[in-house]
Amino acid sequence: MAVNISLNIFDKLEKIPSRDGLGRGLLELGATHPEVVVLCCDLKESTRVQWFEEKYPKRFFEVGVAEQNMAGIAAGMAAEGKIPFMASYAVFSPGRNWDQIRVSICYSEYPVKIIGAHAGISVGPDGATHQALEDIAIMRALPNMVVLSPCDWLEAKKATIQCVDLNSPTYIRLSRDKVPVVTIEETPFKIGKAEIFRDGSDVSIVATGQLVYEALVAAKTLEKEGISARVINNHTIKPLDKTTLISAAKETGAIVTAEEHQVYGGLGSAVAEVLCEHYPVPIKYVAVMDRFGESGAPDELLVKFGLKSADIIRQAKEVLKMKK
Repeated sequence: MAVNISLNIFDKLEKIPSRDGLGRGLLELGATHPEVVVLCCDLKESTRVQWFEEKYPKRFFEVGVAEQNMAGIAAGMAAEGKIPFMASYAVFSPGRNWDQIRVSICYSEYPVKIIGAHAGISVGPDGATHQALEDIAIMRALPNMVVLSPCDWLEAKKATIQCVDLNSPTYIRLSRDKVPVVTIEETPFKIGKAEIFRDGSDVSIVATGQLVYEALVAAKTLEKEGISARVINNHTIKPLDKTTLISAAKETGAIVTAEEHQVYGGLGSAVAEVLCEHYPVPIKYVAVMDRFGESGAPDELLVKFGLKSADIIRQAKEVLKMKK
């Protein structure tokens, strides 16, 4: 059943960084889960975990610029019964400490929560070295790892709160730039369950992160052209909601995936893996096409790299040609 997110208020949507949801979620967890601890690598303001530090200073640990050490410390804390949230930029964690995450956390099946902030190309002026475009690929390849990519700050807050009950390592991917808030408190969110934000019969747009907003804008425009587009908010990359995806393939016969990530190894690859096995249909991808990022204003970069609603519309029309 579709949630049917309203498209009539898009021009008035508030914009908030999804990392704010982490900060707010941790404040709530701090009050209800005394075993929750937070670690950071000298980026507490940027990642919003300073809010937790201010209220629960004895449960906050500043590791310094040492992501590898942070992963090892978090694993040790988890071994002693704590639930650690370790926060940094995604290019550094999991970018630079992937080995420690793999061996110390995933192999041991410790429920460490790994927060990759400032992910994607919309980090903007920070440039290619700080734009994590490969993090979904490297994290979803790890056994035992749950991978989440919330669409806005409210969903990030829900992901933060819900993941504390998962007895498994979890990666949450967050943005730096302000993202339109397309959900409300009552919008359904369950880890492992994709949500249909808009029903449609001609093509399904499977989006994650801030491109969920772009997918909704695209669907509204396509409707004016007589094309009925289903929009699926695929916030959980792993484990993937195979049931919703296979149903979308069967009912619409064409798929477009949209993500602020490399075209290889991300959401598009995950969706293709499922459908090629269970119900093959034509698929097109909106993603970063095998290149590094560059410096620029966030929205300018989204345009340059083909990650806007216009690009989703173009790919939807292309996949419909393939379908016919």
